Amino acid sequence: MNSEPVVGDVTVGDVTVGDVTVGDVTVGDVTVQRDVAVPMRDGTVLRADVYRPPQPGRYPALVLRTPYDKTVAQQVTYQHPARYARRGYLVVAQDVRGRYASDGTFAPYRHEAADGADTIAWAAGLDGCTGRVGTYGFSYAGASQLLAASERPAALCCAAPAFTSSDFYDDWTYVGGALNQAFVVSWVVQMLAVPDLARAGARPEAAAVLAAQADVPRLYRGRPLAGFPLLRDTGAAPYFFDWLRHDTRDEYWRSISIRERHARIAAPCLHIGGWYDTFIEGTLDNFARLAAGDDDGRQRLLVGPWAHTPWGRAVGGRDFGPQAGGVVDEAQLAWFDHWLKGSDNGGAPVRVFVMGANRWRDARGWPVEGTDTQRWYLHASRGANSVSGDGRLDRSPPADEPADVYVAMPARPVPSAGGRASSDPAVVPMGPADQSAVESRNDVLVYTTAPLASDLQVIGTVWLRLFAATDGPDCDWVAKLVDVDASGRTVNICGGILRARFRDSLERPTPLRPDEVQEYRLRVGSTANVFRRGHRLRLLITSSDFPQYDVNPNTGETAAATGPFDLRVATQAVFHAAARPSHLLLPVVADA
Repeated sequence: MNSEPVVGDVTVGDVTVGDVTVGDVTVGDVTVQRDVAVPMRDGTVLRADVYRPPQPGRYPALVLRTPYDKTVAQQVTYQHPARYARRGYLVVAQDVRGRYASDGTFAPYRHEAADGADTIAWAAGLDGCTGRVGTYGFSYAGASQLLAASERPAALCCAAPAFTSSDFYDDWTYVGGALNQAFVVSWVVQMLAVPDLARAGARPEAAAVLAAQADVPRLYRGRPLAGFPLLRDTGAAPYFFDWLRHDTRDEYWRSISIRERHARIAAPCLHIGGWYDTFIEGTLDNFARLAAGDDDGRQRLLVGPWAHTPWGRAVGGRDFGPQAGGVVDEAQLAWFDHWLKGSDNGGAPVRVFVMGANRWRDARGWPVEGTDTQRWYLHASRGANSVSGDGRLDRSPPADEPADVYVAMPARPVPSAGGRASSDPAVVPMGPADQSAVESRNDVLVYTTAPLASDLQVIGTVWLRLFAATDGPDCDWVAKLVDVDASGRTVNICGGILRARFRDSLERPTPLRPDEVQEYRLRVGSTANVFRRGHRLRLLITSSDFPQYDVNPNTGETAAATGPFDLRVATQAVFHAAARPSHLLLPVVADA
């Protein structure tokens, strides 16, 4: 090049970017082999970058398989592969099938078990490898590890799946039967569609999707979602429409489910997640199921106060203190050093960050030992509509109290405020957020405790046993657990949704009978939080959380196929009476 623009001390040209020499393919003292061909069992060639430690010798290998460009190697969260190489590992960063430098067609989830197993075997045979292999990666790259582990490749000694789920229907594409819309649409439009179109030579179409990213919130407002013109017209991401068509947990989803393969996974796994991550329930499920009967520390769990990204001390404008940041890379390296190099890896099987106290707590398992499930009952006399109502939470069962009634308006859904949506922050800011705007609506029921006389430590999964009715064939129930501080500021701790027709099964939905009272078991979510003395617990109940989840039209029809004029206002009733005592189930743990 005739000129080399300079930004600070970084020279951007064809020679050097910081200490990275692109032409000679070195990263400081780490040698990198780019685009190394990795043949799969069906003849498809995937490509990987191989990072070699500075000193000659034999080293174990770490494999990261990503759909988001191997050159980036998920450095949005992890340290660069060069750091792992300097710690004595051969690092293989690979583009999954059909993405970036790898051949083949990208079909989400479908090839990761076999391709991952083949790549692990290939990495074990690299020149300079000891034959021992570990894997790492988060989100899709976390799921790809578990799918590969289910093939039981002989060289796989350990894995570190992070921020990933146990099922691609439940707690990935759908949550409680509702489409996980903010995540799914943002993922497809911002992460998958453009590279797919560009590699297919459809550059005008790729440019159209790229331009649409400037106004992502607009993409959520169109109905029906099954007609999504941006993807229909460009031909991008045809699998997105498959996900909408398969809106129950049918064989399409079961055939690729990690949960269905748990019995086949033998590798030691370090499961890493965040309390505000969209996949936290799946992360906990992976650990709990794989750790069942495990007495030798082959399964570990590490959960911080993080959203999907980043993994620092500040999340959603809330600072969780110095212990919350800089944790994951060192935890992974200690895990790899133990299983791949034989170093000591002492410590408890479970380590969770307790928000509110802003400290780590060790435990022997999940749920943590010493959990006492407390019932906190809903009450109201005049009505719990909005924060101006008289909705209350306490430990006493209700007497005969009138039901709380509100209308659910699909055309005017309750807006998302923080939470677990992995999406563009302009759409749904992730993590803890102020709930005052949500609580001011009359279509939100608000139940609040008296100020706490002492600290209350909640660690585990919060459930709501709800007695409720609607006047239509279907509706949604949304619940949030909120922390109200002494000044009245409200912050969401966890939340969940249940589409009513999925109350008994995610595989076989059952329509409602209008006005018939049903008993629902709604998962509000898993957390670890200390509600401080003088704070109050608050429960919010409503029927939408948009665009985190798609809006139920309340007609019994599939939400994704419903047009803008096919919506039905539903009248909702929540009961708290002696015969129908709606209540929260709080997992309370004594301090230690």
